[in-house]
Amino acid sequence: MILKVLALAAAVTVLSVYGVHDVALAVVMSPATVSQAWDVYRGENKGREEATQELTFVEQPESSKVSVLQPTACDIPPDRRFDCAPEKLISQEECQARGCCYVPVSCLDSANGKPWCFFPLSYPSYRMKNLTATETGYTAQLTRDAPTFFPDNIMNLQLDVMFETEGRLRFSLKDPANKRFEVPLETPQISIKASSTLYSVQFSADPFGLVVVRKSSGQVLLNTTVAPLFYADQFLQISTSLPSGFISGLGEHLTSLILNVSWTKVTLWNRDMPPAPSANLYGSHPFYLVLEEGGLAHGVFLLNSNAMDVILQPSPAITWRTTGGILDFYIFLGPDPKSVVSQYLDVIGYPLMPPYWALGFHLCRWGYISTAVTKEVVKNMTAAQFPLDVQWNDLDYTDARRDFTFDKDRFRDMPDMVRDFHHDGRRYVMIVDPGISSSSPPGSYKPYDEGLKQGVFILNATGQPLMGKVWPGPTAFPDFTNPQAQQWWYDMVKDFHDQVPFDGMWIDMNEPSNFVEGSLDGCPNNKFENPPYVPGVLGRSLKTHTICASSKQYLSSHYNLHNLYGLTEAIASHDALVRVRGKRPFVISRSTFASHGRYAGHWTGDIASTWEHLYYTIPAVLLFNLYGVPLVGADVCGFVGDTSEELCVRWTQLGAFYPFMRNHNDHGNRPQEPYIFSQGAQKAMRKALLLRYSLLPYLYTLFHKAHSAGDTVARPLYLEFPEDPNTWDIDRQLMWGAALLITPVLEAGKTKVSGYFPLGTWYNTIAGSTIHSKGQWILLPAPLDTINVHIRAGYILPLQEPALTTTESRTKGMTLVVALTPEGVARGDLFWDDGEGLLTFEKGDYTQILFLARNGMLVNEIVRLNGQVDGLLLQEVTVLGVPSPPHHVLANGIPVADFSYRLDSKILNISLSLLMREQFVITWS
Repeated sequence: MILKVLALAAAVTVLSVYGVHDVALAVVMSPATVSQAWDVYRGENKGREEATQELTFVEQPESSKVSVLQPTACDIPPDRRFDCAPEKLISQEECQARGCCYVPVSCLDSANGKPWCFFPLSYPSYRMKNLTATETGYTAQLTRDAPTFFPDNIMNLQLDVMFETEGRLRFSLKDPANKRFEVPLETPQISIKASSTLYSVQFSADPFGLVVVRKSSGQVLLNTTVAPLFYADQFLQISTSLPSGFISGLGEHLTSLILNVSWTKVTLWNRDMPPAPSANLYGSHPFYLVLEEGGLAHGVFLLNSNAMDVILQPSPAITWRTTGGILDFYIFLGPDPKSVVSQYLDVIGYPLMPPYWALGFHLCRWGYISTAVTKEVVKNMTAAQFPLDVQWNDLDYTDARRDFTFDKDRFRDMPDMVRDFHHDGRRYVMIVDPGISSSSPPGSYKPYDEGLKQGVFILNATGQPLMGKVWPGPTAFPDFTNPQAQQWWYDMVKDFHDQVPFDGMWIDMNEPSNFVEGSLDGCPNNKFENPPYVPGVLGRSLKTHTICASSKQYLSSHYNLHNLYGLTEAIASHDALVRVRGKRPFVISRSTFASHGRYAGHWTGDIASTWEHLYYTIPAVLLFNLYGVPLVGADVCGFVGDTSEELCVRWTQLGAFYPFMRNHNDHGNRPQEPYIFSQGAQKAMRKALLLRYSLLPYLYTLFHKAHSAGDTVARPLYLEFPEDPNTWDIDRQLMWGAALLITPVLEAGKTKVSGYFPLGTWYNTIAGSTIHSKGQWILLPAPLDTINVHIRAGYILPLQEPALTTTESRTKGMTLVVALTPEGVARGDLFWDDGEGLLTFEKGDYTQILFLARNGMLVNEIVRLNGQVDGLLLQEVTVLGVPSPPHHVLANGIPVADFSYRLDSKILNISLSLLMREQFVITWS
């Protein structure tokens, strides 16, 4: 049989995919062209320049060797070249001495990342041998004959491939002779191979490569034969093809929702840095999601916490370069993007259930310099009739900026202030930084004295506590990987809570941030401080604005643990609050890593008060939902610089649809509390806040689904409409769950906004308008007092009458908004508990009600019932899309006299007084 393809590898892979085997062992003569071959075989790449040269594969049963007409080793299209000089600038002679190809590029192309020194088609790499089936998948050994140009090569590797579930594949590459650092993340462990899978796996033996294929479509999702594998002590690199350029993830960065695959370098090394283009920021999430043709999607997660670069190139392809650890990959087959996210969360953990009050409005600024000022702010918010659930204080409250202290002069009545907030149904949160002041006289500052005694601080090369400098001056840094430090942190939290009964913790500066490079004593000159490859970190050194990479922690060196620092502090803070308060914890952290959402939420840091940053908050919020951190928001009205009235109004409208909503401002800036603006601006902001508060039962139900099933709360349109390619790169709109589409104004002076409406019917209850969309862009009116919110037909939303706190609003009457499809159908649900109890879902201490509308009838089903809904009344039902005026409305068979129908908008309003805890049937005819 003769197959016209670009390479032998493709022929072998095709035979495997369309045959009966999950695994094919192949000798690949031209591995760099495998992904091209697949494109040609499927007819998806006709006419592309690099696919014009057809080669012939002749099947020879008696031998695995074939004759292939190959191009010259360096005849590689520019977009398919992989960099052979990632660590430094090298000359042509140095490049060719590495056995690589040298083709000069323009200065502009060089600056944009295009390599001029690149790997040839057949570059020495690892060879695979002894492929063996195991109970969970396959194992094999990899060897290489000669070291690479990086020092301390690991010449022998162990490959393990695990068919974990139908939609999840895992493979790892480890050093079988030496234990290397592995991220201590609790992940699911399997004992037997999945019986059926959405994927097949093929291997190339020499050089080694692994290809993952989606069975249903034949699409290659991951193909590591496109470039050689590197595995040295401090440089690990693996490349793979991508099936499309529509890729999201690899946070945290100032970025659009869809990443640019035109030679983009993404650096992961947590850093205190106001969000700026091309800079490594506060968190690291080495996970991406790729959209495929036909609405399919897959995801990839590299479980590695070391400093790394991820390179995207237009072929499209991706290269992972990390400075340590192991290569431990999870591949999620979806097959749709929503399933990809839930499969990822199956590995890293589902997010925590926040307390109900955490979904209310939060107010903070650096500059509330006393309890008198703080209380005046709350008083002004109440007088202006603005909802406010949580008041915060920045560093102003502390004594000399030291943790677990309060200023006995300006904040002398801080405990009473917090108790007063509680009396009024509000909560209180204050900032806590990880840096512990070391400059107080011995015996005068318990956190440092006890920490020193118990040995909880990160150590320098000489075994002494490493000293950096943060807000209070010289500081030591707790090592939260040390179990003793976790107990010490609890003791400090409890001691302070005994004085000031705070409700949550805001943990900042936990990358960790450091105002000196490394430490006050500098850093030693060793391999950790000067690795052979330094990723593209801002400052070009791993110690920039943080502590020495070589510093010592309980689990390993900071070199391996740096990106986990914020996560480990979040875990310690979460656990301390559970023990101290006995209620659901609330922690907001700046620094994050994979699995952070299990313990805390996140705010997007020191963003600027600009229209540009207003836009960037949308992809930031959407991406953190993909990372499993749904409790996320940005500083409303911006943090750095002065806001304007118009910007603050528009930001408040959008911020009303952040899952976590806090207005926060830098000291010295123009005030931006809602009540300081004009009456017109206040009215617009109040309208947005009251809209949020009315939607809180729906939002809380979304958080329950995230916590219990791995759903997202705020989500990109493509998560709901993956088969519509028009939604794939939309990041100026967002959705709450499946039912709400939000279209904010993101530019100055605009009173109209263009929004995309996927196929279906969409209702605007405020304007009383309906959109029947074929999948199209629509220009919407957007006066300054309005944000466009549309309800998707087919859904029922539980709402509640808003109030100035959630303590009060949770007692108010409820409304069901029923958005009918043209066929007259809608569904919805409500999750309700006490709002702050621990593990209420896990204990079964909650109420869940399902709602169904069909054929002029609305019914509920009580799935589970507890006492928390006693007294809650259903006071109104609003039905959207009722085609004609009803003559009769019945509730449980009894006529309802108080109903109205708007002929223009086809909205039916029904006033009722029914207990939410009881079943009901409401009909209209």
